[in-house]
Amino acid sequence: MSEKDHLYLLWTNDNPVTAEKMVFMYTINALLNGWWKNVTLIIWGAPALLVSENTTIREKVEQALKAGVHVTACKACADQLGVTENLEKQGIKVIYWGDPLTKILKADETLITI
Repeated sequence: MSEKDHLYLLWTNDNPVTAEKMVFMYTINALLNGWWKNVTLIIWGAPALLVSENTTIREKVEQALKAGVHVTACKACADQLGVTENLEKQGIKVIYWGDPLTKILKADETLITI
């Protein structure tokens, strides 16, 4: 059995407590503690607004980026919510995620959905 070393976390829940106490706590610690070699956090839907509007969550994004988490967001969602520019200014890579997510799922990669 081959060991997978890339974790993808698909974040669709805009609850700030869940964001702080699960999404960021786990993604940051997963890298700092060597649990995963690579961690990608995918912001999809409502969390794009939360990241744009909530100072604490913006600070958590900054901490995640500094820890080495690859933070990215769904462009279609960000465009529709009017937050693409704001996310990009925070260092978040904004791309269309439909095709890449489908490839992740079909390849049976490690994916957590929150």
